[in-house]
Amino acid sequence: MKIKTFLRRFAMLLLFFGALYTTLGTISNITLNDIYMLSQHSNSGKVIQDNEQKTTTSTPKEKNVAEMIRLSAQDNHSPEDTIRVMENNFPKRRVVATGYTAGRESTGKSKDHPEYGITYSGVEASRDVYSTIAADLNEFPLGTILYIPEYGYGVVADKGSAIKGNKIDLYYQTVDDVYEEWGKRELDVYIIRMGEGHITSEEFEQLNNNDKLQVFNED
Repeated sequence: MKIKTFLRRFAMLLLFFGALYTTLGTISNITLNDIYMLSQHSNSGKVIQDNEQKTTTSTPKEKNVAEMIRLSAQDNHSPEDTIRVMENNFPKRRVVATGYTAGRESTGKSKDHPEYGITYSGVEASRDVYSTIAADLNEFPLGTILYIPEYGYGVVADKGSAIKGNKIDLYYQTVDDVYEEWGKRELDVYIIRMGEGHITSEEFEQLNNNDKLQVFNED
């Protein structure tokens, strides 16, 4: 008797939920499949959101470079602070670094030459937050970004017949600048990003016009 009563009540409960589902479906035009798809979409949305947060969040290396760029403009920031971050986050390479200019003494071109001041990549030679530098392209492909202590950030945009192996050439505007500010040094440089074999004027300009770097141009 109890079993029959239980089954009767259970059947009535099923009928009740069936009627309720039918009513809701009629009013809202939502089916069980819709509910299932919505639940799946909600879950996938969470996954997508999590993935977006992962991809849009800067990596520790990117954050450190951006932070070093910002701190470099502050009077209380020391070069040792930058080196400390570089040591902890980026591979380094021992190189011999010299300086060069766009002039005849370095390139054989005079100011009236149509390609005066134009690097091998086509980017105009520049001394800026990111400066153009020359390297052996087998070691550092075009577009490689290096941090050179006491010089700054250099982008490989040029090459030279005497620049072979672990040698780099740093751009300066005048010969006097080369001798007074650099000369010739053997030192460790830090590879911020290895290039892919190309760099355009637009890409180089974008590096120097990046919002993160505007602090350097406020003076």
